[in-house]
Amino acid sequence: MVNTFIDGMNLRSIDLNLLTVFDAIMAEGNQSRAAHRLGMSQPAMSNALARLRAALDDPLFVRTAQGMTPTPRGRALAEPVRQALDLVQTGLERSRRDDDFDYRSSTRPAVVVVDDYGDTVIMPRFMNWLMQTAPGVRVRIRRDPLGAALSKKLSDGSVDLAIRYFRQRDGELQAKMLIEEEFVSMVRQDHPVIGDSLSLAQYLALPHVVFGRLGRQGIRNSIVDRELRRLGLTRHIALQVPGFQSMPIIVQNTDFVCTLPRRMAQAYAHQLRLKTLKTPLDLPSLPLYMVWSKSMDRDPAHQWLRNSIYELCRRL
Repeated sequence: MVNTFIDGMNLRSIDLNLLTVFDAIMAEGNQSRAAHRLGMSQPAMSNALARLRAALDDPLFVRTAQGMTPTPRGRALAEPVRQALDLVQTGLERSRRDDDFDYRSSTRPAVVVVDDYGDTVIMPRFMNWLMQTAPGVRVRIRRDPLGAALSKKLSDGSVDLAIRYFRQRDGELQAKMLIEEEFVSMVRQDHPVIGDSLSLAQYLALPHVVFGRLGRQGIRNSIVDRELRRLGLTRHIALQVPGFQSMPIIVQNTDFVCTLPRRMAQAYAHQLRLKTLKTPLDLPSLPLYMVWSKSMDRDPAHQWLRNSIYELCRRL
């Protein structure tokens, strides 16, 4: 598929740095967020997009109420460009040499604790990259350790690292933010009431399926419900589920609405025929952290694993 993108194009006529601009806008759906992601100013981002549009003779994106929506050619280019950038990153990783750790021939196992966000958004792409870069490395995903149990397993080496919504409060652990997520809401495409936008009145009237793994106190203290409480409002919570992953499946078969991180929503929207809509609340972003034991800071294999996950998340 990468070759299909390249065939017929004179690569000397295009600044390949512009492909990272295209990829960022495609991923973020918003030119301002794409500029922030790449560390560019708004004028520089606009100029880069204009140059790419001229080079490819296509607008690539149009502004809509949902943000920067790709044109048919933009959609056709999205996956080939992403594959091309992933291959470049793979090549750069392969070019790095480490006297103490050769990831290309390593068979060292890695144990990673993730929530459903990691399962859905991070690990599938990471494993695809890993099979090309370090096919001998074996990864085991765990869900169970929490709190003090997780701290102990990180410290004794039975878990290499964890990807969590919150920092682990332990002086023996290190943490690094991987992603900041915004929240969006989802309903099924043929919803009888909701069209292409979602008003606050509609949001409050609809039945909600919510992430309630922490029980009743967890629901009351969710990001959504804290904001509603600040406004003196409440929503109709019809169903509580233990994780984000089951929420889109419930919404697909009901008139419910759910609110979840944007990249998770994107992973489900097309497959389950769901609409992704702006949540009619001013919600704070949700940070996602990578957590590990300080004792592993200087371990070359562990450094490579952490850096690989961090670099991948910067491209999501």
